[in-house]
Amino acid sequence: MTAPANLPDIPMWAAIVVTALCLLGAFVALLGSVGLRQLPNMYERIHAPTMTSTLGVGAVIAAMIVYFSHIEGFTLKALLVGIFVLVTTPVTMVLLARASLYRDRVEGNDGVPKDDL
Repeated sequence: MTAPANLPDIPMWAAIVVTALCLLGAFVALLGSVGLRQLPNMYERIHAPTMTSTLGVGAVIAAMIVYFSHIEGFTLKALLVGIFVLVTTPVTMVLLARASLYRDRVEGNDGVPKDDL
């Protein structure tokens, strides 16, 4: 079996590494989605996808680095995407947690940490 003519040739070991890293990233993202679905409240729900997105995106970016290093040589594109995701994911998690905490305090829900300041 031969590859289609429009696909670039990469070594077999690189194709295996890229495939394994992509599958790992997809599996970790699936775990984060399951955690988002199964956990009981907002404060626990934001933790699962935030933590798993970091590892999942890291695996996919590692796959991109291996793939593109064989196609184009060293490139910063994948590293820039990784830095962007690693910076924005925790910021988004904190903003979601603060908005949820504010809403729960305003509504007077039980089990919400009280503001000690």
